[in-house]
Amino acid sequence: MADWDDLKVFLAVARGESLSRAGRVLKMDAATVGRRVARLETALGARLFTRSPQGYGLSDEGARLVHHAETVEAEMERVREALSGPGEGISGQIRIGAPDGCANYLLPQVVAGIVAENPALEVQIVALPRVFSLTRREADMVIAVSRPEQGRVIATRIADYRLSLAASAAYLADAPPLATLDDLRAHRVIGYIPDMIFDRELDYLADLGVEQAPVTSNSVSVQLNLIRQGAGVGVVHDFALPATQGITRVLTRTFQLTRAFHLVRHADDRKVPRIERFSQALIAGMRAEIARLETQACGQAAR
Repeated sequence: MADWDDLKVFLAVARGESLSRAGRVLKMDAATVGRRVARLETALGARLFTRSPQGYGLSDEGARLVHHAETVEAEMERVREALSGPGEGISGQIRIGAPDGCANYLLPQVVAGIVAENPALEVQIVALPRVFSLTRREADMVIAVSRPEQGRVIATRIADYRLSLAASAAYLADAPPLATLDDLRAHRVIGYIPDMIFDRELDYLADLGVEQAPVTSNSVSVQLNLIRQGAGVGVVHDFALPATQGITRVLTRTFQLTRAFHLVRHADDRKVPRIERFSQALIAGMRAEIARLETQACGQAAR
């Protein structure tokens, strides 16, 4: 019969696909993790992982066990929440995966407000321009631009956000006229590296009528700094403009894009009080912050 401690080790290895990565999460050495996995396999009479130079992959028996182990994990979380009581605030660790524009210009102020009200809460923000795997528990929740079309997940629409064309005042002073989108052909356009666009909603060039951008980066923050340094014209999040000096919106009457953020969670977490309460606070905070920052951006001078 498996106990919860061994199941917790099993889940860490299944998600990390290695003893060392699981050990870092569990704060134990890899050898101990290996012994615990072996003990669980002996107790269940089944081989849960296939070992290879690439790491630990789930066997058929292990894949079947994952769902049951995650059900136990969720139940243990509910028990912990019930014992601590609703008045204790949110506690424990939560990891959020987010694209770097959101992670740099929205999440810091939103998360700061949440942790101020919940001092026992630990929040990790993973800001990477890529798709995160909730199945492998790379994050407890993910902020995504495209709503996921498959997988055992819960997706909640957070809010729409706007994007505009922008350039630095110094660039515009020396550049050719920019009165219509057709004028962009005479300008350097800044955008994403084509083969590193991880979400189709981030491919803005077609909306601009531009075939390629000569200056590119996979990072929103780098693109903003390129624009600020006068490298060209680019699409920017309106909510990022109040934090970026020296950038002016252009063609505001003829060009604006709207996208949406979604909060994506693993389906098994819908009954975990800690995750549910944090999600509600995060959604409310992001909606308010997007509205506040976009209002500020609209008040800034535009050309």
